[in-house]
Amino acid sequence: MRIALKFGYNGIGYYGYARQPNLPTIEGKIISQLKRHNLIANPKEAQLRSASRTDKGVSSLGNVLAFTTEEPEKINLEALNNDLNDIFFTAQQVVSDDFYPRYATLRTYHYYLLKQEHYEPDRLLKTAKLFVGTHDFSNFSRIEPGKNPLRTIEKITLEETDDFLIFSFCAQTFLWNQIRRIISAILQVEEHKTTPTQIKEALEEPKQKKDFRISPAHPLILTDVAYNTVSFFEHPTAEKNRRDLLEKIKAYLKKNLE
Repeated sequence: MRIALKFGYNGIGYYGYARQPNLPTIEGKIISQLKRHNLIANPKEAQLRSASRTDKGVSSLGNVLAFTTEEPEKINLEALNNDLNDIFFTAQQVVSDDFYPRYATLRTYHYYLLKQEHYEPDRLLKTAKLFVGTHDFSNFSRIEPGKNPLRTIEKITLEETDDFLIFSFCAQTFLWNQIRRIISAILQVEEHKTTPTQIKEALEEPKQKKDFRISPAHPLILTDVAYNTVSFFEHPTAEKNRRDLLEKIKAYLKKNLE
């Protein structure tokens, strides 16, 4: 039987999501936990796949993985969570044998900016909206060989709290480093190091290379991955786990980015 699990994690202190030999990663820790609970023997045979492989330092409130197991009745989210500190499972669902979590309908990321006196929310959002729609993001991502640089960002919003300005990015798929490079470009406009016109030109003329640099990873959080065909059954502790993790990340950002 193929099972999909939704999960969150604190990416600070890990070498990214994807497993790497002799390095602490989120995926590596999850695989060890699934083996310990006799849910899989090895990830290849179980066809373990994940929706998003977040970078080093990036956290998540709602990533998704799927695997095939011979003993689905042994899945107990509370038991899985008891042995984990930085990772927690929030929901589960039986899925079709061909379910591949990377084929999501929508991904949502949040980026937390510590408030600064010179940040003007309306101006920040106006710059951000230059990136909404379908564009060649070659100048705003790290393009892997064979990857199509065309992506469609469905929506970008900005929320203001006492301490943070929180960008929300919604799209079916994102490129490597795309959001962090977009954030960097937005802040360069705010700091008068570039202009909205130069951003437009970089989107319209992607072969004319322009480096807008990259913003830090720790403020970036994958908040949700959604599918048209899958609805997840949440564990009763899911909301508390997400809230506690978010508070921990915000405390870290306030301490280390001020």
